[in-house]
Amino acid sequence: MSSVHLLVLIHGMWGNPGHLAELYRIAQDTHSLPSEDGTKLEILLAETNREEGTYDGIDWGGERVAKEVLAKVKELESSGEQVTKLSVTGYSLGGLVARYLVGILHQRGFFDKVKPINFNTIATPHIGLLRYPSFFSSLTHTLGPRLLSRTGEQFYGVDKWSPNGRPLLLVMADPDRIFYQALTKFQHIRIYANAINDVTVPYVTSAIEFEDPFAEYETNGVEIDEHKHLIQQYAISDEPPPPPVKVRTLSKAWFKKVQSRPPIFPPPLQFRFPLNLVMYGLLPILIPTFLSLVIVNFTLASHSSRARIKDLEADSSNANRLAHILAELEREVEGAVVDLIDRDDPEPTQPSKMPVIKEKEHPILTPNQKKIVTWLNTLPELKKELAFFPNVRNAHAMIVSRDVKRFEVHKLGEPIIRHWASSLII
Repeated sequence: MSSVHLLVLIHGMWGNPGHLAELYRIAQDTHSLPSEDGTKLEILLAETNREEGTYDGIDWGGERVAKEVLAKVKELESSGEQVTKLSVTGYSLGGLVARYLVGILHQRGFFDKVKPINFNTIATPHIGLLRYPSFFSSLTHTLGPRLLSRTGEQFYGVDKWSPNGRPLLLVMADPDRIFYQALTKFQHIRIYANAINDVTVPYVTSAIEFEDPFAEYETNGVEIDEHKHLIQQYAISDEPPPPPVKVRTLSKAWFKKVQSRPPIFPPPLQFRFPLNLVMYGLLPILIPTFLSLVIVNFTLASHSSRARIKDLEADSSNANRLAHILAELEREVEGAVVDLIDRDDPEPTQPSKMPVIKEKEHPILTPNQKKIVTWLNTLPELKKELAFFPNVRNAHAMIVSRDVKRFEVHKLGEPIIRHWASSLII
């Protein structure tokens, strides 16, 4: 039997395999030849947890992808090939699904025969979605768990996943639980985060940090050395810079500043003068209409998801899923788990020096989120890579070149993908 290194790619929320087409293409090009020991790369683009299925929770997504992985292994074996190595890369929500997936595989003894090599996440909300001191952020934290079904509850940490009421993201970060232990099996762990301009998954949660040194990076004194949209190093100035000079409204400098800002509308809706004025004039109508349609769509999708989850949990064939196995484990050692939850964890090590930024730019981390940051940063050999995309509204899709056919600007993410592909050990 010839040896195969299976690379699993997992897309994000509302996503489909096409969103990771550039990762697939570049990984194939980079590793088109077998490795020195004759192992060839085989890529699996996870398909079963897609679009509205992503509402069903990190756990159900992980269970679905686990079935795909095991089916792919059997398919390769039937054609005379043996999977000897495994790597996993998850984008956005897919990174959390990937962490759940490796817990399932570890629990089933998969790594007794298959060697775990590379584990990567790209723009993944490892500590959940963040809350900032603003009305809009408070609103999303109120509506998110309701509109995004089980996944929303897990994103915002309001789920009670374990029998003791702990949220899933906390359980997945716990060094005494199988998810964390599965990660330690991998030889290389590397996470990619957008340092700036990721409105969807900001730096603090994707890079697993307490603070954001890149908030207001243009004026806070942080010195950034970047090459091809990847930060090589950064330093925080010993002395805070002077406050920026205020520009007089309607002055020449003011118009220049306004013109340098990224467009409000996506490329298909960016028109030249005078049609652009018409679009701006319609904003008071377009924004409420758009938000209403989004809320209705989310509500319907969430309702369908909850009905789907109810059917899944009633299906007896799902009785041996990992959630049930861990539930039994926690019931057996309930007292020990309570002691674990109540123990005095070591104080998290926070950066000794941070640039001065406005209070509204500081995320409000919960005690659970701080614990997750502390735990995950103890992962051995954890490496962090920071992407840098200035002058864009939202770099979340750009970091994986999610849709280069419709959005030319997404091609800017290719150097990050090539760095990821070349860093894979085959």
